[in-house]
Amino acid sequence: MSTREHAAPSPAAPSPAGREHLGRVGLWTGALEGVAPAQLPDVLGELDQQGWGSLWFGEAVGREAFTAAQMYLGATSRMAIGTGIANIYGRDASAAGSAARTLEAQYPGRFVLGLGVSHAPLVERHRGHNYGRPLSAMREYLDALDGTRPLAAGEETMPPIVLAALGPKMLELSRDRTAGAHPYLTLPEHTAQAREILGGTGEDGPALVVEHAAVVAAGVDDDDEVWRSRAHDHLNVYTGLPNYRNSWTRQGFDESDYVRGGSDRLKSALVTRGLEATRARVQEHLDAGASTVLVQVLGEHVLAPPVADWRLAAQALLD
Repeated sequence: MSTREHAAPSPAAPSPAGREHLGRVGLWTGALEGVAPAQLPDVLGELDQQGWGSLWFGEAVGREAFTAAQMYLGATSRMAIGTGIANIYGRDASAAGSAARTLEAQYPGRFVLGLGVSHAPLVERHRGHNYGRPLSAMREYLDALDGTRPLAAGEETMPPIVLAALGPKMLELSRDRTAGAHPYLTLPEHTAQAREILGGTGEDGPALVVEHAAVVAAGVDDDDEVWRSRAHDHLNVYTGLPNYRNSWTRQGFDESDYVRGGSDRLKSALVTRGLEATRARVQEHLDAGASTVLVQVLGEHVLAPPVADWRLAAQALLD
């Protein structure tokens, strides 16, 4: 990574893929890693037709972010595809810049590059790197990315970039160096604080693309066990990660909430139950300043796409 001095540029101007093209409501999912490449067009084709503005996915121990994005873009015709996030330890800035420009050239206006520092266990145990100080590591990566140049014909344009940002300093870096921020596992109160730091509103200024988890399965309003089980499975890993525990502490939670799978209080705050509660929470995030809310519909298993639940969510959440 470059360590050269970098004068902070003016905040990035909003771009179509970073704002309008994403729509007010999109999807976030990790379940596509349970779908073989040959079956992706069937699953993603339906999501595209349902009207979601964008589809975002993470990068942990499964598919590599840019090749996955290539497949998902190729299997859809309308939705924007965002990495939520591409791990900066997964490839150097030169490779990331080249891959991002290729996707932008092939699918103009439909790719958003979400970058993040990930988590120490994934970076050190899984990837074999040293996990640096998050803010410094991201700043240096952006320095190096700024220093890359297009070297292939027709690939002069970088797509919009957003950062996985929870704390104030990373949000400030998002504002100063990229098109916006992509918080994960946060409350509407955090969204309001993030918008205050980023500046502008949900209608203008830097993008604020917020994730929210929900259980919307048919009958869940009358079945506490379905909601509780899916919320527990969703939070089970995250409650063991310091980055999220620190973020939740800033949002008013404490150690009693961080049992694996989360306390009832944490579950209730972070995972809505049913379509009405989910619709209300999405609106709360929008009212607090989110430009896009990504609904992560929790299914029976993390690698089983909740196709029927996605359909229910689309009917309830999309205009």
